[in-house]
Amino acid sequence: MVESPDTRMLHFIGKDNIVFHCIVFPAMLMAHGEYHLPDNVPANEFLNLEDDKISTSRNWAVWLDEYLRELPGKQDVLRYVLTANAPETKDNNFTWRDFQARNNNELVAMYGNFVNRALQLTWKYYDGVVPACGELTGADRAVIAEFAGVKAEVERLIEAFRFRDAQKEAMNLARIGNKYLADSEPWKVVKTDPDRVRTILHLALQLVANLAIAFEPFLPFSSARLRGMLAVEGAEWDRLGSLDLLPAGHQLAKAELLFEKIDDSLVEAQVQKLLDTKKANEEAAYKAAPVKPDIAFDDFTRLDIRVGTVVSCERVPKADKLLKFRIDDGLEQRTIVSGIARHYDPADLVGKQLCFIANLPPRKLRGIESQGMILSAENFDGSLAVIAPQREVKPGSPVC
Repeated sequence: MVESPDTRMLHFIGKDNIVFHCIVFPAMLMAHGEYHLPDNVPANEFLNLEDDKISTSRNWAVWLDEYLRELPGKQDVLRYVLTANAPETKDNNFTWRDFQARNNNELVAMYGNFVNRALQLTWKYYDGVVPACGELTGADRAVIAEFAGVKAEVERLIEAFRFRDAQKEAMNLARIGNKYLADSEPWKVVKTDPDRVRTILHLALQLVANLAIAFEPFLPFSSARLRGMLAVEGAEWDRLGSLDLLPAGHQLAKAELLFEKIDDSLVEAQVQKLLDTKKANEEAAYKAAPVKPDIAFDDFTRLDIRVGTVVSCERVPKADKLLKFRIDDGLEQRTIVSGIARHYDPADLVGKQLCFIANLPPRKLRGIESQGMILSAENFDGSLAVIAPQREVKPGSPVC
């Protein structure tokens, strides 16, 4: 940008670009002489995705267009979680489980719960009209003192590019409000001291209105919805921290849930999508292992590889990997124990034909004498597929 007295230039970058943006690029601008140097270069560290580097070329990313289609109306949830996990001082990790936990435990249970309780109680007791504030108690004054400095603190943190802490400070308003309502218990006090409840809800509603302003930089869509419920227009930042944002007698609009819980099924679908991506990447990158050193032909001919028919197949107790086979080898039935239990349902193998080595010395596995080895192919992802003839042959037919 060409030099201008009212310009403030900021370069938000990743840590891998620090040298260029702090040394090389400024030197180029200084050499030119007419461009404004960056006033600051806030550099973040790396944000990983499910413990792996984000990579668009490998499709290891959360794509915004897909997110907005699959999680409609949840723009602010992603904004909140990304800010909460911003890698400002060290590498950090985005996981869908953390996404769910922050939504359910913070946005729903903390912020949304406070807003909903304050608005619903106002509708229940006063038909949605903001009650007048009566005489303040020590508890009221303590709450007012707690959030009096929120504007200055949020501004300080934003100006220092500490957006994660600034958002946390905004959420602290909701924590203050939740505790205030829980301690004051207006749903109980209303039976004995209705005037006191008017004061409690008046202050609670002022906190709610402050939340709509405090979260404007972080959750703009939610702040707009909250202002709609409060029947107020605009979000004047200078009014943050005020106790008269909603005057007594102000009519609120109908309340609705500001945030909703995210179910396990939604998160599982997103995690599975990433797992499918990882599997596709592994498949695309697969290269066969180098061929082993040559052996003599006679060594191969010493192996007695035959086709057998599976008579029975069952899992070996207390052994996750093992299946016990009874194989018709054309001469008799033999027992073979094979470590393919994680890849096959035993019932699916009964009656099938497969290849096995017939002349290995017997060995005991989990107390069972195994009389041979079933041959399998290992795929790129570690899954196993038993080797079988393309058409049925007589049990005991040699593989040659």
